[in-house]
Amino acid sequence: MEGERSGRVVCVTGGSGFVGSWLVMRLLDQGYSVNTTVRSHPAENQRDLSYLTSLPGATERLKIFTADLSNPDSFNAAVDGCIGVFHVATPVDFQDKEPEQAVTKRSIDGALGILKACLNAKTVKRVVYTSSASAVVFGSGNDVEEVDESFWSDIDYIKAKISYGGSYMVSKTLTEKAVIEFSEKYGLDVVTVMPSFVVGPFICPKLPGSVHSTLAMVFGNLDGLSFLINTPMVHVDDVARAHIFLFEHHGAKGRYNCSSHVITLVQMAEFLSAKYPEFQIPSLSYLREVKGEKMPGLSSKKLLDSGFRFKYGVDEILGDAIQCCKEKHYL
Repeated sequence: MEGERSGRVVCVTGGSGFVGSWLVMRLLDQGYSVNTTVRSHPAENQRDLSYLTSLPGATERLKIFTADLSNPDSFNAAVDGCIGVFHVATPVDFQDKEPEQAVTKRSIDGALGILKACLNAKTVKRVVYTSSASAVVFGSGNDVEEVDESFWSDIDYIKAKISYGGSYMVSKTLTEKAVIEFSEKYGLDVVTVMPSFVVGPFICPKLPGSVHSTLAMVFGNLDGLSFLINTPMVHVDDVARAHIFLFEHHGAKGRYNCSSHVITLVQMAEFLSAKYPEFQIPSLSYLREVKGEKMPGLSSKKLLDSGFRFKYGVDEILGDAIQCCKEKHYL
């Protein structure tokens, strides 16, 4: 079997997550051999990874490694011999159970450990780092309709204004800055991708946080509506395709926003109530009264100008997510 793994081996960190597992599937589809990392489970024998091991091509071309951002050296084995690394793993703590400093330190130390492993491997041609729109959109002033890659979120603004998921947003912003700084210092070819709300179907067993948040009115989570006044979003398959595109595209450099649509709360309600009469969608008059921060849209012009095309519309982004939630009995 080893012969089949030669040449095009890439590493995906965080392969058990929403974007990571979808990216593993797409890379296998495209003939890559994939090393992916998952965190060890306290009860190791209880961890079911069949959703990865049963993917087409996985038997021959997928290897699963145990690694943890808390132990930056743990990624060396997975990165060894790879031509590309997709660093998707991130500490996600939307409940803010952990101090933000601890989350950020783990995120940065882990990312720099992975970049060091890439330098040591001497085979890695490019690293694609999955950042987040939350590293771009916060605190740019309310007069901005749309932000491009020159914008950075303001850490003080996040700490002062954002109660929910603030530690995640701070850690994504500071980690991306650290990744870029490291890559410039050591001459490592790193491209960063900032997806907005990633929605759509999922192969991981756990309900992804971004799907749960975006479909707040379907899940009856009315407290979450103030975050969805106008929601920039993108289909998970488009995010995975963008990662592979930016890895393969010779001229890719720097940061790339990755967001295909912006939908307002009222537009989302109209779409959902028309297509899914079985859900108790709040009335438009109720929704028009919901107050919240209006986020700027994300311009993906740079990504599109380099030749990438989004494949999915809003109806598929939301519809595929709902269909998957039904199949997995979350709805």
